[in-house]
Amino acid sequence: MREDSFGREVTGVRVSLTDRCNFDCVYCHNEGLGDTRGPMDARDHEMSADDVVRFLEVVEEYDVDSVKFTGGEPMLRDDLEDIIRRTPDSMEVSMTTNGTFLPGRAEDLVDAGLERVNVSQDALDREQFKHVTQSGAYDRVLEGVDAALDAGLDPVKLNMVVFEKTAGYVPGMVEHVAENSGLQLQLIEFMPELVGKPEWAVDIDRVHDWLEDQADEVEHREMHDRKRYWVNDGMVEIVDPVGNANFCANCHRVRVTHEGYLKGCLNRNDDLKSMGEMTKPEIREVFERTVDERVPFYGEYMVRDGDGGWEVNEKYVTA
Repeated sequence: MREDSFGREVTGVRVSLTDRCNFDCVYCHNEGLGDTRGPMDARDHEMSADDVVRFLEVVEEYDVDSVKFTGGEPMLRDDLEDIIRRTPDSMEVSMTTNGTFLPGRAEDLVDAGLERVNVSQDALDREQFKHVTQSGAYDRVLEGVDAALDAGLDPVKLNMVVFEKTAGYVPGMVEHVAENSGLQLQLIEFMPELVGKPEWAVDIDRVHDWLEDQADEVEHREMHDRKRYWVNDGMVEIVDPVGNANFCANCHRVRVTHEGYLKGCLNRNDDLKSMGEMTKPEIREVFERTVDERVPFYGEYMVRDGDGGWEVNEKYVTA
């Protein structure tokens, strides 16, 4: 495996297939972009299926053993099944989706090789869901979750972004996954540095403390130094990267944009590296350089200032 100068091996890649999305979530930094009439061919600025597969074949050479397909909304690509089918057999294949296109496609995705799915669901009430996502697709998302379970995807993880508008929905969502076999809950800390609105942030430690009080069992995961809480047989996990140097020190993924750029960190856009025409030699060269230059965001790229906040490390400030 290729490892960076901080000793972090890269074991997984996160590949964006499109920037288009049929939702307009208030917390997202790429709201409702592009043509969203339905699944269609790759747009001119998006990697082709051949590009994606060629990239995966190269990183397999470095023992990368997992890929997560994302967007935008990855199911707006009508070649998604083909991409998954052609993904190297050695890789675990997962996907993050808003779920609206899972009905009618979930079985084909599983047949193609999809093993896990995360479905974004920020509320259990139709009006609350519409307020957060700017979408009236609540019932369709529920159908998508059922379709994923029926197709044999188990568990199905529900992704819920925790911020000022959704924090009050957490107890209900925890109860929901406890009552529905096959579902797990992933609470994702709101990241104001990506989308602004710092006033929407909540104290994620309070969520941890509440879950610890409720939990029958607490499991500690190696990946990102995360905790899992088991509450009444329901599993809840928190993804809390904001200001979390431990999270960054345990990051083992690089990301690929839909345009064919590699980046070593989700939080940065100053480390984008183009894979050019995406020939295998180009991909190898850029992948190695991206991994070699990866820097933990918190604790290295961002360091504490004198007031307890965060500032860019002078080491990474260019004239």
